[in-house]
Amino acid sequence: MTDTFEWDPKLAGFGKRIRDGRATWVIQFRLGHQQRRMTLGSAEKLSQAQARDQARKRLAQVELGHDPAGDKQQSRAEARHTLRTVIADYLAAKQERVRPRTYTEVARYLRDHWSALHCVPIKGIKRHDVALELTKMARKHGNASTARARATLSAFFVWAMGEGIADANPVIGTNKPAEGPPRSRVLSDHLELAAIWHACGDDDYGRIVKLLMLTGCRRAEIGGLRRSEIDVDAHLIRLPAERCKNHRAHELPLPDLAWVVLQEALQSSGEHVFGRAGFRSWSHGKEALDQRLGDTVAPWRLHDVRRSVATRMSDIGIMPHVVEAILNHQSGHKAGPAGVYNLSKYQNEVRRALAMWSEHVLALVEGRKSNVVSLHA
Repeated sequence: MTDTFEWDPKLAGFGKRIRDGRATWVIQFRLGHQQRRMTLGSAEKLSQAQARDQARKRLAQVELGHDPAGDKQQSRAEARHTLRTVIADYLAAKQERVRPRTYTEVARYLRDHWSALHCVPIKGIKRHDVALELTKMARKHGNASTARARATLSAFFVWAMGEGIADANPVIGTNKPAEGPPRSRVLSDHLELAAIWHACGDDDYGRIVKLLMLTGCRRAEIGGLRRSEIDVDAHLIRLPAERCKNHRAHELPLPDLAWVVLQEALQSSGEHVFGRAGFRSWSHGKEALDQRLGDTVAPWRLHDVRRSVATRMSDIGIMPHVVEAILNHQSGHKAGPAGVYNLSKYQNEVRRALAMWSEHVLALVEGRKSNVVSLHA
């Protein structure tokens, strides 16, 4: 392949290159000890006068010490670093360092909530772009979800800056949506907890909800339960630190009613008890359950079950430090120095408390008066 050049006598370094019958405008210049050449465009689309004007500007940049060819190449490379492509790199780096539940949430916010900016080069995203999307997001998803999406994008840009991919964090300076007060929804005993139990289907989601109601665990802990975490002989589950939100391993004895529910799920094969890689159909399961409930239970969220369990356990006389041990919390009586020196898991108290709570739930489900006697009556 042979190139033929026709150089402009009026402007040194500017000319036309002809290759295979196609002509393009080019400039040729020396930068240090290197001879460089840069294409300006097709001779069919740019007139000679237009091309010469561009050539003057590019050659003037050379005189000032710039490399227009290198700048163009860098701009093309930066244009390929769109938000979508960098998000993929970020999630790949994040996947091995966070819990599966955390990874799923981060991926959802970055892929879904920020999809409008996916095609924008990451260095081209400005503060007003982020602020505009936050305003739209708040109308569509509410303040709480928008605040989490904002925090997720900010963490992403901090990582991108550390990798040298971004020069700044455009989230800084945008208004943070007010998340409102923490949720305080507590399900009532006879009307709501019992109604939810009866509405649970004979499926994975129904069994998960029942186990959450009997143990007070987080949904990711039960939804991601592995067979290796179940001690069949001792009737307990052992959650490793990496599967717990506070990164503290948790051992929880299962009362008889919880063990019956779990045994139903253990009929299937596979490493995970629920699903091939842990339960995933949370939205679908909740929608189906709410349809069966109808108007019998006011709007509620799955995490309200955990709060309700803690509250109702206290109502029937289970001591606060035992409730905290069941929930795997390190707060309240074990906050500060107490948590450093008092490492007791209160295993005997926890086992008795869960059996007591299980009997209380069974009474609710059967519609009879509970015969539970307060542990500190």
